[in-house]
Amino acid sequence: MIDFDNQTEIDIDSAIFEPILEFLSDKDIELIMVHDEEMTSINAQARGKDSSTDVLSFPLEDVPHSSLLGTIVISIDHVQKLAQELGHTIDDESRLLFLHGMLHLLGYDHETDDGEMREKEADIIAHFDLPKSLIIRTEES
Repeated sequence: MIDFDNQTEIDIDSAIFEPILEFLSDKDIELIMVHDEEMTSINAQARGKDSSTDVLSFPLEDVPHSSLLGTIVISIDHVQKLAQELGHTIDDESRLLFLHGMLHLLGYDHETDDGEMREKEADIIAHFDLPKSLIIRTEES
């Protein structure tokens, strides 16, 4: 189950994320959609970076018997900008960022691994017929 908190005026149906969640985990997650201003605040608190970012993940650790895997926060402003720049839908960009966040919740880290997250992300993107992944786009630019 997804506990969806859309703090924006953009209408997004949380059901678009359910197949990815079910594919990756039997745990619940919290998904929060925010604007860049709020994302900047969260990023500054969590990572000491005074800037917005597209997606942040906060795993719930050391809580026995919890059905909650963690929290994913997505910036709708980044979603809209990237969707327009790359020529795909807001739903597709939102699902890509959700997938990226889910993999981080599951312990993958593209900044420290040897390509495992990129490979896993590519497999899931192909399974759900999504556009290029965040990691691939970053590596290409």
